[in-house]
Amino acid sequence: MSEIKKVAVLGAGTMGHGIAQVIAMAGYTVSIRDIEDRFLENAMTRIKKSLEKLSAKGKLKEAPEAILNRIETTTDLKQAVSNADLIIEAVPENLNIKKTVLNETSEYASEECIIASNTSTISITQLAEFTKHPENFLGVHFFNPPVIMKLVEITKGFKTTDSVVKKIISFIQTLGKEPVLVEKDSAGFIVNRILMGALNEAANMLWEGIGTVESIDKAVKLGLNWPMGPFELMDFIGLDVVLAIADVLQKEFGDKYTPSPILKQMVRAGLLGRKSGKGFYDYTK
Repeated sequence: MSEIKKVAVLGAGTMGHGIAQVIAMAGYTVSIRDIEDRFLENAMTRIKKSLEKLSAKGKLKEAPEAILNRIETTTDLKQAVSNADLIIEAVPENLNIKKTVLNETSEYASEECIIASNTSTISITQLAEFTKHPENFLGVHFFNPPVIMKLVEITKGFKTTDSVVKKIISFIQTLGKEPVLVEKDSAGFIVNRILMGALNEAANMLWEGIGTVESIDKAVKLGLNWPMGPFELMDFIGLDVVLAIADVLQKEFGDKYTPSPILKQMVRAGLLGRKSGKGFYDYTK
């Protein structure tokens, strides 16, 4: 199995562009692929701003331009993945979208290429079957924002070889991140399985009138020492994403993860949090 030198990131959204930035900052060549140029342009704008902020704080070992020069963008999937040693899929958390992307990617990737998914909930074993070489497939789950968050969950699929896991753990460490191995492929892995139970319970407490958004957030921040309250965090993640994760966990583990009615109502109303301007809090002001 060859050394990882070039990485392709599929998806230029919140997670994709952040993952690409982290990898480029570690000295690797990165190709970001998305379906439209406007998504790629937005990603590069966000990466540039982030690098400039880090540089101003003295947190970069080299000039932002040097890091940006290691990042290329394309709408051509074949161009992005054909010479990659590692491919990280970071498209929306939708099984059908991931299936299509992984099927196409597997056609162009080399036989030795490792393909990973940044999924936060979907079974790695299930996703692996959309590729030609499931033994080279695994979960590599970064947390938002990838540039700041240290944790990366590494999840084996049923057919993933130990050598692939070992290689990816070493790679993640070169990024300055802390890998944690999820020993058994299970929906939600470690963090989201715990977190979604807490976030959904906070939403249920609001629905039941036990506390207000502000009082529950304050209680959790002061009582549990969370840097953000549950409603602040859900607004940051996106309520549509929270609901999608809760739906997956409910199907896998039963009623204890049944999404709160208020989550469903707010998503239907388009109140998704920061990205829509309003969620549990109003960001338009």
